[in-house]
Amino acid sequence: MSDTEWLDGDERRAWRGYVAMSEMLEARLGQDLRRAGLSSADYTVLVLLSEAPERRLGLGELGAEAQWSKSRVSHQVRRMQERGLVERTGDADDPRRARAVLTGRGAEALRAAAPLHVAGVRRYFLDHLTREQQAQLVEIARSVLPHLGPAPLPPELREGRGGEEA
Repeated sequence: MSDTEWLDGDERRAWRGYVAMSEMLEARLGQDLRRAGLSSADYTVLVLLSEAPERRLGLGELGAEAQWSKSRVSHQVRRMQERGLVERTGDADDPRRARAVLTGRGAEALRAAAPLHVAGVRRYFLDHLTREQQAQLVEIARSVLPHLGPAPLPPELREGRGGEEA
C-alpha cells in the first residue's frame, strides 16, 4: 500500500458531491448557451468584455480574469473574431500587446444569451439553496480561491461586494 492519506468518509462525500455538482451544472448551463449559439467560453469572454472599461481588455488581462492560458485566450479570441463577436486590436500604449474589444454583434449575442443563462443559474442551482447556503458558498470560495493561484478574487467575492450579473 502507499503512504497516501486517503480522504475520510466526510471528505470523500464533500469532494465527490462538489465534483458531480460542478460537472453537471457546467454541462447544463453549456447546453443552454449552445441553444443561444454560444459556447461557455464565448459567454465568459463576452461577459468580461462587457464589464470592462470601454468594453476592451488586453489579452493578458482577459486570460487572468478567465483563468486561461495565453494560448487558450488567443485561440478563443480568434474564433470569436471570425464570427464578428469581438475585434482584436493593438494597444496604443504598448504595441507588443493585443486587446480584445466587444463588437456590437458580440454585445447583441450577450444580450440574447444572458436571460437564458441567468434563468439556468437560478433553475439549476440558486433556487435549490437558501440565502444562508448561498452566503456560505461565498465564504467557501473566499477561503479556497486564494490558495489556487495568483489571480485576484472576482469583484463579487471581495468583502462588501454584491454582484448583480452572472
